[in-house]
Amino acid sequence: MQLNSTEISDLIKQRIESFDVVSEARNEGTIVSVSDGIIRIHGLADVMQGEMIELPGGRYALALNLERDSVGAVVMGPYADLKEGMKVTGTGRILEVPVGPELLGRVVNTLGEPIDGKGPIEAKLTSPVEVIAPGVIDRKSVDQPVQTGYKSVDSMIPIGRGQRELIIGDRQIGKTAMAIDAIINQKDSGIFSIYVAIGQKASTIANVVRKLEEHGALQNTIVVVASASESAALQYLAPYSGCAMGEYFRDRGEDALIVYDDLSKQAVAYRQISLLLKRPPAVRHSQVTYSTFTHVY
Repeated sequence: MQLNSTEISDLIKQRIESFDVVSEARNEGTIVSVSDGIIRIHGLADVMQGEMIELPGGRYALALNLERDSVGAVVMGPYADLKEGMKVTGTGRILEVPVGPELLGRVVNTLGEPIDGKGPIEAKLTSPVEVIAPGVIDRKSVDQPVQTGYKSVDSMIPIGRGQRELIIGDRQIGKTAMAIDAIINQKDSGIFSIYVAIGQKASTIANVVRKLEEHGALQNTIVVVASASESAALQYLAPYSGCAMGEYFRDRGEDALIVYDDLSKQAVAYRQISLLLKRPPAVRHSQVTYSTFTHVY
């Protein structure tokens, strides 16, 4: 069978018209080193500070070091199977966690995933962990107290809605107990509570959750857990996640009490990450910290 030039031309045109290619632009890089939960990536040219980087296996890493020819990132999860040469992809978004009333009464990890065995959380909204704080003009004046349940505190050094308070002292003197009692005292006050456990033993956290449950305060509380067995990255990010969950209530004209227990562990985790990334380490020691959110105008 012979084809003339016209038929060949028509056949080529038909093939070209029916040819369908789906193109996809991706910011892709290659892992060049893996060490103690820190990965260095070559080729992610347009990655931004704090961006989520997608790893094989559905995991993510957080970009913290933006260098001339590589990116340093901390893996948020297991990293034993990560190897040099693996491909990773920039997502173009920063870390977000689920927020909303659906989280009340639940125990979640740093990423907002449930770890209490009560099923999935059907949160309708998410919020980035890094947002610009409201300006001084937009903030409501501190004019209402938070009743902690301790008469000595409430009468002599009252804590206002919208301020921070540091509880500092030696070990085993009741700092955590005071913070938990303050949360229990809010169960009928209309103030929502967030308890962020950083670097603690799982048994200690279980006891706290049990105490909140026994006193009927868990239903108005979100418990964010980054235990001692979690990676340094998750311990470092836990306060940011808890803060984002508290800001959800603040932005809707409601009040929230958040307890960080304790920020010393977060400082140690940040120091560890900084040393692994070859950044200047800085440790600011503190113990249990109250933060109370009040709504803005």
